[in-house]
Amino acid sequence: MKKVILGSLAILALSMSVSCRDAADKAKSATEEAGAALENAGEELKEAGQDLEEATREGGPRIEEIVDHTYNPIINLIRTIEKPVICAVNGVAAGAGANIALACDITFASEKANFIQSFSNIGLVPDSGGTFTLPRLVGMQRATAMMFMGNKVSAQEAKDLGMIYEVVEAEKLQETTLNFAKVLASRPTKGIGLTKRALNQSFTNTMEQQLAVERALQAEAAQTYDHKEGIKAFFEKRKPEYKGC
Repeated sequence: MKKVILGSLAILALSMSVSCRDAADKAKSATEEAGAALENAGEELKEAGQDLEEATREGGPRIEEIVDHTYNPIINLIRTIEKPVICAVNGVAAGAGANIALACDITFASEKANFIQSFSNIGLVPDSGGTFTLPRLVGMQRATAMMFMGNKVSAQEAKDLGMIYEVVEAEKLQETTLNFAKVLASRPTKGIGLTKRALNQSFTNTMEQQLAVERALQAEAAQTYDHKEGIKAFFEKRKPEYKGC
């Protein structure tokens, strides 16, 4: 039976970031899981995505160490795990918190959520893949303005700009996100994982290269149990029973 991993993405201080990374890592290594759902269980993803006191206290970790050991591994895991990663934001997603949410495959947000590229407000540079992801979602001009100005972007505006998938009522956010994840987990997740690989490669490929990627992955998908089960179920006029393999 497929399971959905729920990792708590609350206040992204160093310890919470490690927990988030470990949750994604667990989903990546466990073959029976269908994906990972990252939930902002708290009301606020803090300034620059981390507890500033932790980053600035004397004797504390240097900021590049925090980036190396927490945020970069999280983004790499989210993007390379060949399972869908779903995020729910129920508050202010600022800095790295915003960029982690944007790196997920599908992001839900409550009506009271906001996204802030807050790095410039404290003289920092966007990290956690923001300079890669955001321009591809909203275009260079809008991404540049968001990063230079550090203004709040409401959940509805984020949806309208293509930053996130859906906005729901706050009290229904967790239920909506998990129900979506469960439906996704019941689908042919091997093929979904291969689709994610193709989408990742499209960022740097030419059209000719991407056509070759699609051809190779289509050949791989055609050999899976789920493809054969889907075809069989279609002709037998019944609901398919996918296994993710």
